[in-house]
Amino acid sequence: MTDQEPALAHEARRISTKQAAELLGVKPETVYAYVSRGQLSSRRSTGGRGSTFDTKEVEALARRNRREPAESSPAAGMLSVRTRITLIDKDRYYFRGVDATELATRHSYEEVAEWLWTGALRPGVTFTAPEASVAVARRAVDALPEHTGPTDRLRVAAIAAATADPLRFDLSEQAVLGTARTLIPTLVDALPSKSHDHRDDSSLAHRLWARLSGREADEASLRALDTALALLVDHDLAASTLAVRVAASARAHTYAAVSAGLGVLEGPLHGAASGLAHRMLLDVLDRGTAAPVVADELRAGRRVPGLGHRIYPGEDPRARVLFGLLEDVPRAAPALAAARDVVDTTARHAPLHANVDLALAVLTASSGMHASAGETIFAVARTAGWIAHVLEEYDEAPLRMRPSGHYVGARPPQPLPEQ
Repeated sequence: MTDQEPALAHEARRISTKQAAELLGVKPETVYAYVSRGQLSSRRSTGGRGSTFDTKEVEALARRNRREPAESSPAAGMLSVRTRITLIDKDRYYFRGVDATELATRHSYEEVAEWLWTGALRPGVTFTAPEASVAVARRAVDALPEHTGPTDRLRVAAIAAATADPLRFDLSEQAVLGTARTLIPTLVDALPSKSHDHRDDSSLAHRLWARLSGREADEASLRALDTALALLVDHDLAASTLAVRVAASARAHTYAAVSAGLGVLEGPLHGAASGLAHRMLLDVLDRGTAAPVVADELRAGRRVPGLGHRIYPGEDPRARVLFGLLEDVPRAAPALAAARDVVDTTARHAPLHANVDLALAVLTASSGMHASAGETIFAVARTAGWIAHVLEEYDEAPLRMRPSGHYVGARPPQPLPEQ
């Protein structure tokens, strides 16, 4: 074989624009649109005329296009993302086809996270963080002002941990899994501790409890916290998860993608919702009845926190499970009664069910935690789900999360603005 033969064989595996268009069943112009969106790569043909495309890459794109429903096309004006992680169907949701509430009640948060990442259960698995990573993250978090919110602390911890990881740009599956198993405990261990009742080798729920409450953790409360983490690990393409996938589509490393999710999570309509419910419950407990509290919320033009969900027309399955566990926590009884009072009072005018934010509020309010604790629980839990989506997105064509803008401004050409 001559030196030129390998090059010739390689070129033979490449096809012209016209051939690529025929394989894809589109016009040649659409082929170049795929290139501009990062869904195909092209190379100038020998002689400099036209472009060539890798046959296998074109065939893979053709297979993906055949699997996509028609409404996911850019022309339909909707963004639809293929995923094998979470399915929400009526008033139930599933992780990789398995009922999520059953997984969460039978397995630890760490085990559910492994199921999301790998599709395999690892009984008894625990996550530990390297001392160097935790030390860097703690120094960064400790330098923040005392009033810093929980999501800001976690975002700073994630960025600091990234600087301590020289392998963060390795996007292979095994490298990302290694990052996942150390990043989540790093985020928890970097938070200021409120209790001496914790060990670095204990469960993640136990270590998180020590960062959120100064009270000693009883078994029922720990189980409720661990289950809450597992229930919240993922919820399909919520706003923060979409941000994570956009970052992963641009091939941002795992720490950066998680940081993108934390930025979106901080919004009052997402991760901070349980804090509003927490404060409402304390107000109900202080006044002794929900009626004036609900009236104040409605008079101010606000929705009553912790009620209703845009995805679940009926009962939020996460709330149902968590409320059931809180029944076994004796000191949660007053907050549970306050939550029921809120639901019953509001039901006179609107048949809204309690959602997981209200259940989280009962857990945090009855455990001596700050109102922002629910946001911390939500963020730590969802980090595992975000990483599952990162892994999935890295297997897709890069830069595919690029919707087209619908320009509605002044039509060009316009005159230059006057100075």
